[in-house]
Amino acid sequence: MRALFTYDYGKREMEEIQNLGYDTIIKKEKELEYTEDLKNVEVLVCYDPFSSLELSKMINLKWIQLSSIGIDQVPRELLKAKGITLTNNKGGYSIPMGEFIVLKILEFYKKSHQLREQQMKKEWKMDTSLLELYNKKVTFIGTGSIAIEGARRLQGFGVEIHGVNTAGKPVEYFDRCHPIKELNKVLAFSDVVVLTIPYTEDTHHLLGEKSFDLMKESALLINVSRGSIIDESALINALKKEEIHGAALDVFEKEPLSKEHPLWNFKNAVITPHNSWISEMRNQRRYDTIYENLKRYRDGRPLINIVDLDKGY
Repeated sequence: MRALFTYDYGKREMEEIQNLGYDTIIKKEKELEYTEDLKNVEVLVCYDPFSSLELSKMINLKWIQLSSIGIDQVPRELLKAKGITLTNNKGGYSIPMGEFIVLKILEFYKKSHQLREQQMKKEWKMDTSLLELYNKKVTFIGTGSIAIEGARRLQGFGVEIHGVNTAGKPVEYFDRCHPIKELNKVLAFSDVVVLTIPYTEDTHHLLGEKSFDLMKESALLINVSRGSIIDESALINALKKEEIHGAALDVFEKEPLSKEHPLWNFKNAVITPHNSWISEMRNQRRYDTIYENLKRYRDGRPLINIVDLDKGY
């Protein structure tokens, strides 16, 4: 079995994969183009080589393992037409992202940025406008692995945790889950809204002008999912008019965020460069998922994290 990797996971790790019986090829993703030695590749382990790599010529390709959770970079129709299985790295980044969500809530409520700025000015000035997280209603739009890890880490704060998913299916660590059709009602009572829902055609600009009109002026928005779930123009207007308390944004409609983008200039917005998934464990967890699936594929067992190409997650 020939497997193409667009990332070198290390000498020991690649030897472990070869010992499973794989003939491995390693080529850098940014430089990857189709060549004849890829004709017999059966497995592709990658993030996003799809703009340059002609998958249609890889006639023996059966399975693609992504290093990412999101799949919006993938040519889904081509995979469906060729019968190629797609798996992702679901759960691989959920723990650091769960921690990141808690961090951003507390940064706003405890005004750590402003207090740091005072320190740099050597300014001793007490701020009496800090808020408590206790007794707040925190809502996750999307109740998958990232939301679960965020909700798990909020258990000790005395908050009421709500989730929004397709049918309102109960999920561990959530006090109550609501169907997506009740989103507007949930937005109206939420103190914190966290976007952890996959990006699909149905979730494009899920939050727009009406959403921000419904939200409390004291509400905090956190987005660690995909930028296009929010209508950025509507968000900019909401921040400008102070229709919400603030927004912690790790993802954007176009990345990297251009230096001219107005979101940089809002004091009630905290901008991070798609960084929420990073931790010292990211490569190890990613490799563990890849290795487990490679074993399963070799043995003819069901793969984990299979993506439904029709649903988009």
